[in-house]
Amino acid sequence: MNPVIGIDLGGTRIKCVAFSDKGELLSKQTQDFDSNQALDWCRCIESITQKILSEFEIKDVRIGLSAPGLVAKNQRSISHMPGRLQGLEGLDWTEILNSQYPVKVINDAQAALMGEVWQGVAKGMTNVIMITLGTGVGGAAMVDGHLLKGHLGRAGHLGHISLKIDGPPDICRTPGSLEWAMGNYSIKERSQGRFESTHHLVKATRQGDAFAKGIWHQSIQYLATGLTSLINVLDPESILIGGGIAESGEALFQPLQEALNEVEWIVQDTPVKILKATLGEYAGAYGAACLAMKD
Repeated sequence: MNPVIGIDLGGTRIKCVAFSDKGELLSKQTQDFDSNQALDWCRCIESITQKILSEFEIKDVRIGLSAPGLVAKNQRSISHMPGRLQGLEGLDWTEILNSQYPVKVINDAQAALMGEVWQGVAKGMTNVIMITLGTGVGGAAMVDGHLLKGHLGRAGHLGHISLKIDGPPDICRTPGSLEWAMGNYSIKERSQGRFESTHHLVKATRQGDAFAKGIWHQSIQYLATGLTSLINVLDPESILIGGGIAESGEALFQPLQEALNEVEWIVQDTPVKILKATLGEYAGAYGAACLAMKD
């Protein structure tokens, strides 16, 4: 048996999985870290990796690592990650983990999509988009079986498409982006200070609050408009929706489907399927392991 390890670096938690060379799940673990303590996430990744190596009594294993930011050309580090996880940029994970094999690094949203295509709800699909709805709006795209990365690794930042030219700029300077229109970070502004989170907005919507319903309806309309634009550009078979806001269930998926039905360019009576991602917080770790296995 030649196991592979997939690691996902999140905002406050490390997720780690180990698979056999036949794709069988052997181990699944998480470890929290202190985001206020410098490089605590790095120490946790070293610790959780050593724990799995000891568990299977092996010295060398192929490792894939998922993390936020733009990946360096050589796939050994994150080259650009402003604002958080200080010290991540330029960190060579092959050296940090003292690995015999190169540790392959992948963007976290791209890893999540790869994981869902490998062992999740999109298993076997070759044309698929993934949108993650949380604090911001992440994304990734696969076209004809190829994960899009682009010239500098920016491909797939689907949350940063512009939907309102006079809207406020987001973190990537995009005016009125999908991230601004749907991300949790802007809900207080979009609801005129009435709601602290999208969770509270959806709860009020379910309870019949007319103001909440209006804000949620507008958010869904923005999302549907963004998705139909992406459909026209990338022609996916399915769009996967993940992230914390996706846990809103039918309060999200039913009105989104209705809104999309009004604007989608449907060809040959084949509308794009909207699917809820199934791997949860482990999707990035699954994708990282898949990358290591392919290597």
